Amino acid sequence: MSMLTFVGLGIYDEKDISLKGLEAVKQADLVFAEFYTSPLAGRRLERMEEIYGKKIIVLNRKDLEEKAEEGILKEAKDKNVVLLSAGDPMIATTHVDLMLRAMEMGIKTRVIHASSIVSAVAGVCGLQIYKFGRSATVSPPFGSTISEVPYETVLENRRRGLHTLLFLDVGMKISEALELLEEVERRRERAGKEAGILKEVLFVGVARAGSETQVVKADYADALKRFDFGEPPHVLVAVGELHFMEKEALVRLASAPI
Repeated sequence: MSMLTFVGLGIYDEKDISLKGLEAVKQADLVFAEFYTSPLAGRRLERMEEIYGKKIIVLNRKDLEEKAEEGILKEAKDKNVVLLSAGDPMIATTHVDLMLRAMEMGIKTRVIHASSIVSAVAGVCGLQIYKFGRSATVSPPFGSTISEVPYETVLENRRRGLHTLLFLDVGMKISEALELLEEVERRRERAGKEAGILKEVLFVGVARAGSETQVVKADYADALKRFDFGEPPHVLVAVGELHFMEKEALVRLASAPI
């Protein structure tokens, strides 16, 4: 039966795929994968092919956003096609868009969900998931322009006592993200905008979530910049108001200085 199935690979390595996802891969006529919406992390293509028993065709951004109708969607018209992606497939808006385009072409679709850093980070840090506000992505400067959105998101969430999940650009380290936030704060101060919050914010850095080398460390920006988290993927949480259980969890799980 022809169909396009979106299969999540989970948060770290090739073994994080669900049994249902693995079954879909083994039954597929063609298996594609994309890793530009989330880093490859601990996955290795050759190892994935060995474990899953399938040849995997890696797609780039253009293949999904500009050439899908002549590529993956064309194949899914009369074949059983699987698209693999890190984390949960529907976290990425690119995949939602692709699913809608498939439906417009009369292609049946299915989603096999998996763990995502969005859901895992709360448990990793010991924070309560319902106390997370809007998230944001910290990206490298575009020329001399640094996005203020992550800083503004932390500011807005703190007003409501909420935590902020900050995704980092692929390959970016926690120290680099904190330095960018500090630069935004300096620019806002010079421009007379609301600023001056970073010294008050407790951050939690998480490296390689879900792996055997996972690192979780809570501290304030100056100290956290000097902490060695090792290789990416990294994510960062700006902590809001804490419940007493969250405080205890941060001390025990992340050596928080509170």
